[in-house]
Amino acid sequence: MNHDWLCRGGMLYRPSSVGALDGKVAIVTGAGRGIGRGEALALAAEGATVVVNDLGTSLDGRSETSQAEQVVDDIASRGGTAAANADDVASWSGARRLIESTIDRFGRLDILVNNAGVLRDQMSFKMDEEAWDSVIRVHLKGHFAPTRFASEHWRAQSKAGIESGRRVINTVSEAGLYGGTGQANYAAAKAGIAGMTIALARELKNYGVTVNAIAPRARTRMTETVLGDYGAPPQGDAFDEWDPENIGPVVAWLASDDAADVTGQVFVVFGGRLHLMDGWTMVSEIEQGERWSVGAIAARKAELFEDRRSGAPKMGFGR
Repeated sequence: MNHDWLCRGGMLYRPSSVGALDGKVAIVTGAGRGIGRGEALALAAEGATVVVNDLGTSLDGRSETSQAEQVVDDIASRGGTAAANADDVASWSGARRLIESTIDRFGRLDILVNNAGVLRDQMSFKMDEEAWDSVIRVHLKGHFAPTRFASEHWRAQSKAGIESGRRVINTVSEAGLYGGTGQANYAAAKAGIAGMTIALARELKNYGVTVNAIAPRARTRMTETVLGDYGAPPQGDAFDEWDPENIGPVVAWLASDDAADVTGQVFVVFGGRLHLMDGWTMVSEIEQGERWSVGAIAARKAELFEDRRSGAPKMGFGR
C-alpha cells in the first residue's frame, strides 16, 4: 500500500478574513467521495489543513482508484492546504500510522472526523460471516482505532500542559438509531458508534477533547439505490436537501471553538435541518416491593406500555 503524502499549499479564499478553524489540522477518514469529501472541503473552507484519508475502495470494499488526490486538488484549487493518505483506519497499524504521520508532517492534530464505511446489506437469515465482519470492522473498529491513537497523543499533550480544543466527530446513521431492515450488521455498527461516542466523551473530557456524532441524510453511493428518484437533485435553483455537501458545515461547527461545550451529543443532519437526538431514556416504569413473576408482569402490561406501542418502534420521530 502506498503511504506517500501529496500536499498542496496556499492560502484559502474565504468570505471572511478569519476562518473558524484557522491554524487547525484535521483528519477526515473516508473523504474521497460524498459526505467525507464535503466535510473535508468545509473544514478547509474554514482554514483547517486537512488530511484526506481514503483507502480507495468500492462500496462493497473492493479496491479501486483512490479519490483522495482529487479531493486534495479540489481543496488546493480553492487555495487551501491538504494531503492525501491511504492508510487502512480499520487496522491498528494503519490507524496509528495515520495519526503519527499527520503529526509528523504538520506538527499537530486538532480534529478527527471518522467517516469511513462500507455496506453489505443482507437479511439476517441470508447474511454470511464476511458481510457481518467487514461492516463491523470498517465502521466500528474504523472509528475506534484512529480515536485510540489520537486520544493517546492528546492525553500526553494535556499532561504536558499544552492547550486543549481537540475534537472527534463520528458518523452514525438513523439505521443505528432506529434499526434498519436488512441492515443488522450496519445498524449494530452504527448503534455501537453512538454508544461509543458518549463513552468517549465522558472518558476524554478531562483532556480537552469533545466527542460528538452526526447521523447524516444525504445522497451518496450508500443511499442512492435506496433513495431512487426521491433523492434526485431538484430542477432549477431549488435547494437540494440531499446534497452531501450540506453536512460539512455542521462538522466544521462541531470542530470550532463555539462548540467547545458540546460533547457526547448525537445530531441528525438533513438539508437545512439539525435535529438534536436523545436516546434510551426511560419512558415508563412499574414497580413492586418483591420479585416479579410472569403473571404479575402480565397483569400490569398495559400500565407499563401506557399509550406506547409494544411492537417495533417507528423509524424516525414520534411513537
